[in-house]
Amino acid sequence: MEYATLGGGCFWCLDGAYRDVAGVHEVVSGYAGGHQVNPTYEQVCAKRTGHAEVVRIGFDPAVVSYADLLRMFFTLHDPTTKDRQGADVGPQYRSIIMAETPAQMQTAREVMAEVTAAGIWGAPLVTELVPASIFYPAEAEHQNYFALNPWSGYCRAVIAPKVSKFRKSFADRLRGAATHKVGA
Repeated sequence: MEYATLGGGCFWCLDGAYRDVAGVHEVVSGYAGGHQVNPTYEQVCAKRTGHAEVVRIGFDPAVVSYADLLRMFFTLHDPTTKDRQGADVGPQYRSIIMAETPAQMQTAREVMAEVTAAGIWGAPLVTELVPASIFYPAEAEHQNYFALNPWSGYCRAVIAPKVSKFRKSFADRLRGAATHKVGA
């Protein structure tokens, strides 16, 4: 198993989408990229710890590649807005890729160049690309939030449309879909 650490706004959105991807074995919402040891949600939201809300994805690279996880990442959030995703504003909502290895760093550069060349967003990417730092799992109530709280206003108004669009766009890559081999 390998790991990918990604931040694209509220971690609940990424968590809700990546849990469905074939080859993903775990998704943990948490905090990374800051200076405070073991921050809490309240501290991160106060914008004084330097952390981003991220997900740490454990995946089988024989089923889903790191590059494909990044391609999915760039459809799940707007990587052209600094410290903002929709109404969520602050450095904790920044677009960030935290590469676990030099190979991941190179792959991330390549995928970012691919996204830029495709002109998908019509504006420059502001996604930070940095080496992985200490990851702190978020509190239990933030894990698998979308599935456990589908009735909440934020889930219905923000997460559900993103996850629905994601599931349609990547239907062939979801659990239960026809087998898809990496590189096919």
